[in-house]
This record gives sequence, C-alpha cells and structure tokens, in this order.
Amino acid sequence: MRPQVLAEYTEDYVEARDVAQAAEREARQQVLNLSLRAGQVEQLALENRQLRELLNLRERLSTSAMAAEVLYEAADPYTRKLIIDKGMASGIKPSSPVMDEHGILGQVTQVLPLVSEVTLVTDREQAIPVLNTRTGARGVAFGESGGAPLLELRFMATNADIEVGDVLATSGVDGVYPPGVMVGKVTKVERRAESAFARILCEPLGHVEAARHVMVLEPLGDK
Repeated sequence: MRPQVLAEYTEDYVEARDVAQAAEREARQQVLNLSLRAGQVEQLALENRQLRELLNLRERLSTSAMAAEVLYEAADPYTRKLIIDKGMASGIKPSSPVMDEHGILGQVTQVLPLVSEVTLVTDREQAIPVLNTRTGARGVAFGESGGAPLLELRFMATNADIEVGDVLATSGVDGVYPPGVMVGKVTKVERRAESAFARILCEPLGHVEAARHVMVLEPLGDK
C-alpha cells in the first residue's frame, strides 16, 4: 500500500500548495486594491479641501471668477505653461488672471474653444506689478529664467527697504490683476557694490508646480 499512500500524500500536498498559492495571490491583490483605494481617498480629500478653499476665496473676491481644472503642463521645456479645461465656450478671455487658494499663478495667454493656455508668473516672458505689503513700495516681478520656479524683483535700488520674508501682493496698476492678491515672498536679497540695483529673488506663493484646481478671474480692465 505504500505506493498508493505516497501517491495520495503527494496529491494532497500539491492540492494544498495550489490552494495556499491561490490564497496568497488573492491576499496580495487585496492589499494592492486597498493601497490604491487609500491613495484615491487621500487624493479626493486633498481635492475637496482645495475646492472648498477656492469656493471660500471666490466669495471674498470683488470680481467675477470661474473655477477650472488643470489638465496638463505644456510640452515646451523652455516655458512654464498650463492647460486648463475651460475655454472660449465657457467665456474665458485672454489676459484673465489665474490663481489658486494661495495666490496668483499667472494669466491666460491663449484661448481655444474648449481649453485655455495659462502662462505662469515664473515664465521668463511674464512680468507682474507688485506691492510690498510691509513698506508699500511698488515694483515689478519677472519670471526667473533659472531652473527653479522663482520670481525676480528687478530695478530695486541697492539701498531699498526690502528684507527676506517680505510678502508681495498685486498692486493692480496694470489693469489685469486685481489689487491685494498674494504673489510671492522674498527669499534672497543680494546687494552688490558694483551694481545700482539689488538682486532680489522671490518664491511664488501660488502652487505653480502642483496646482490641480484654479480660479480664473475677469481681467481688471474688463470691468
């Protein structure tokens, strides 16, 4: 009987092994599904929080605004642009300011029927009039052409009253951006003896590299 017993034992072992392997595969799949679901829940919670903050912001704004979603970044590596899911059919206008719940992101530079192109304030072709909220001094912030998403506050005298940590807001003198919206924070001030102007770098307060939901404002000059 030993051959028969050995065959039955082998069959039971193989069957048990197959059952165990199937159970392990199922358990792994369940873990993957749970991980995916947890990530989706976190993402939805983040989006809901951003949307609530945008809705609260819209109620405080004195100009009309429209919510939009960022679809993707422009493919050109030498520019800083976003594509949003609102266009001419939704009433989007060229030069419309775009912001998130933290501050200005940029402005609409091209409007198509269903989508629009937004050029960020950190693009080297962009300039935005700003006001130092601590001193009241006006200036112009330009997109920094370096690798990091920064702004450069140009043409400020070496002896100008500006410090690291100063917050810059829109001044509203350009007829595009409404006044008083946060733009950036000064992170570096270099005063060089050989130059009449200081080199001032600023970090944008808007999440220029991580925005998902934005608010498109009516250009100030269209009021």
